[in-house]
Amino acid sequence: MQIPDRPGYILWDITYHCPLRCTHCYSESGRRPARQLSLDDNLRVADAIISLAPDSVGLGGGEALVVPGIFEIVERITSAGIEVYLYTGGWPLRERAMEEILRLRPQVHMSVDGATAEVHDLIRGRAGSYDRAMKALRLLDDAAGTARSRGEPALKFGIDSTVLRSSYDQMELFCTDVAPRFPELGFLYLSAVVPSGLANRQSFVDRELLTDEQAARLASPELTERLKALAPPGLELAVSDNWGTSMRPDRIAAGNFFAAMAVEPDGAVRAMCIYEGVVGNILDDDPLLLWKRAVARWHDPYVVETLGPVRTMREWAEAARRIDRRFGTAEDLARIDRRPEFAAALPLRGRS
Repeated sequence: MQIPDRPGYILWDITYHCPLRCTHCYSESGRRPARQLSLDDNLRVADAIISLAPDSVGLGGGEALVVPGIFEIVERITSAGIEVYLYTGGWPLRERAMEEILRLRPQVHMSVDGATAEVHDLIRGRAGSYDRAMKALRLLDDAAGTARSRGEPALKFGIDSTVLRSSYDQMELFCTDVAPRFPELGFLYLSAVVPSGLANRQSFVDRELLTDEQAARLASPELTERLKALAPPGLELAVSDNWGTSMRPDRIAAGNFFAAMAVEPDGAVRAMCIYEGVVGNILDDDPLLLWKRAVARWHDPYVVETLGPVRTMREWAEAARRIDRRFGTAEDLARIDRRPEFAAALPLRGRS
């Protein structure tokens, strides 16, 4: 396959600050320095991203809604004709933010990782996080309904759920119990947890990474069709095993991979979204050069040798650990070594 000369999608983890403590957090947000830039520098990052002319930009982290000037940043990008996906856990979403969301119309992705409060709060590491997410979805639903009744442009929002072993049996419940609560809900995406960040700890892999059988079922058209039949009519529903993020050489050759640029809060650019290892900083280097360096990393002999034979979830987790240690900085390696072991029943933080 011929690799695009620029990324179609850019994932910008705009902060590592987060009010939640998710057990599987890919970026380890809330447990490390936020590395958040000033508004002026964030606008410089936005301009550099715009220069690449991607189709869309995802603003995540961390919790994007806590970033000062976040909607000025959204407006800078959307004014360039680029679609923005705003990822949030819903904890800080209030009426004031809804005014800006309605004005700018980013596509809002609400992270909900359990169809019940018990499962979601355990995965998200904070008591009351499910209730906050449901309240945020209600705000979005009410606003979308009002906009539709006035004949205004649609506000597209939906649920983006990461599927762990502990939430695997709740996929149907998302369709039959959660989605029907919100008539304006536009989509439900169910994607397998990947062995990245805290989800790469061996203790997590042993207990929460999907089994090969579970991951294969997520890739089956039969599951998608069954869930669509259970979900409200018209809801966009997609299920993924997330293997496209692995960057296996055979998947790249077949064009079945996640061809994206990943930008960290301080402007550093990761070569591959779910692995450690940066190729420069978008504030200092030519963005197109950074993309070329990222593509070169996909074909690095060590990466090809490490990912080439991977076929199981556990093999993927082991390969990810090897790549992280090969290309991570000294700071990255120290953070990896400090990761606490995963406990099946984690204590929840309070509601405040």
